[in-house]
Order: sequence, then structure tokens, then C-alpha cells
Amino acid sequence: MAKAKMKTNKTAAKRFKVTAKGKIKYWKGGISHYNTKKTSKRKRQGRKAKYVPENIRDKVAALIPYEV
Repeated sequence: MAKAKMKTNKTAAKRFKVTAKGKIKYWKGGISHYNTKKTSKRKRQGRKAKYVPENIRDKVAALIPYEV
């Protein structure tokens, strides 16, 4: 009997992308509204993508098994 496929966590698949070098990239939330009280630096840094830290990379990679 064939081994069962792992299911991809669809929520994680929409939030994380894997780069060509294998890093997991994500975009920080919370910058689309209530921007008047936020500093320019905070809004500017929110536009940039971040990378998942090494200490939780394995946990995130388990949620998107066929992407990594």
C-alpha cells in the first residue's frame, strides 16, 4: 500500500515562499491600516520581506513540505 501524502498547511502556503537558495521568506503583517500613529521607519521596514529565523525554520518547513 502506498504511503499517504502529507497535507500542506494552506494558511502557511499563502504566507511563506521559498527562495532559490532555500530560505523561507515572509511578509510582516499589520502595515495596511492605522498608519497615522506609526513612524516612517516602521512603515518603511514593514514593506520589506523578512526571512524565517533558523531556530524555527524546521517547524515552518514542516507546514509546507512540497515547497521546501
